[in-house]
Amino acid sequence: MQRLKPEVDIVLDILEAVAEAQPENAFAQSILHQYKERGGLSKKQLQGLYAKAQKITTIPVNKLATLEAIILRKHTKERSVLPESTPLYNKDEKTGKMINDILAKYPGHKRVLFLRSKYDNNEVLSVTEIAELEKFSKLLK
Repeated sequence: MQRLKPEVDIVLDILEAVAEAQPENAFAQSILHQYKERGGLSKKQLQGLYAKAQKITTIPVNKLATLEAIILRKHTKERSVLPESTPLYNKDEKTGKMINDILAKYPGHKRVLFLRSKYDNNEVLSVTEIAELEKFSKLLK
């Protein structure tokens, strides 16, 4: 950001005035040091400075208004609302019933046990795997 008059620094003036009026205030000393080191402050820090500066009567009102304008110009981070959570995979009850019916009759069927583990882990069963289950269930009847 380029300033119109780089020799005029309202934030530094207010920081120094607050630090001079309240020398024991650790917040004012800390953000004054940070401003001198980094050359800028966050919006929350500027809001805290504004709250402190309003309590000091020696700071001119026009400088406070300029600080308020700087704060309003800064970007506010807002988080969007979380969308409603829906499960990525809905279990097909028909497939679960077929798996349970086959395993009730043949509990050691390795292919159906493998498909059951995939079904229980919410993995998507392919069309060929579902066709296999249908074939096995038809053989039971």
